[in-house]
Amino acid sequence: MFRRPIRRTRSGNYQLNLGAPERALLATLAPQLKELLTDPNQPGLRRLFPPAYGDEQDAEHEEEYRRLMQEDLVARHEEALEVLAETANANELNPEQMEAWMRALNQLRLVLGTRLDVTEEDDFAATEDPERQVYYLLGYLQECVVEALSS
Repeated sequence: MFRRPIRRTRSGNYQLNLGAPERALLATLAPQLKELLTDPNQPGLRRLFPPAYGDEQDAEHEEEYRRLMQEDLVARHEEALEVLAETANANELNPEQMEAWMRALNQLRLVLGTRLDVTEEDDFAATEDPERQVYYLLGYLQECVVEALSS
């Protein structure tokens, strides 16, 4: 029987059964995205910082929202990415670390998905493209984290 790479233990923590390549990938991707966050206005990061106001008439409100919240949003993203990078080689995570993993994996998927111009029609399971395989892996790991947190 196939065993999920992340599962909740009786103690309430989470056991990680990831291979060395997956761990190395996560440990590498997290700091790369953290570096990109130094300029949150980059087009590739637009999914991490969606507009608070969808109407162009609210440009003034949008600017005020960005001025007040941008720093906090960046800090929260960086915090989750730091936890992912620091614990990529751990065998067990506490609930707070697992929640940070969920946020960091989501961030990585959003940025990579934007870069790849992902649509619902894309079939990543059958792809040979390494970046799309990474996107697929991140989605699978995120699904596993959500299932573990829900258990």
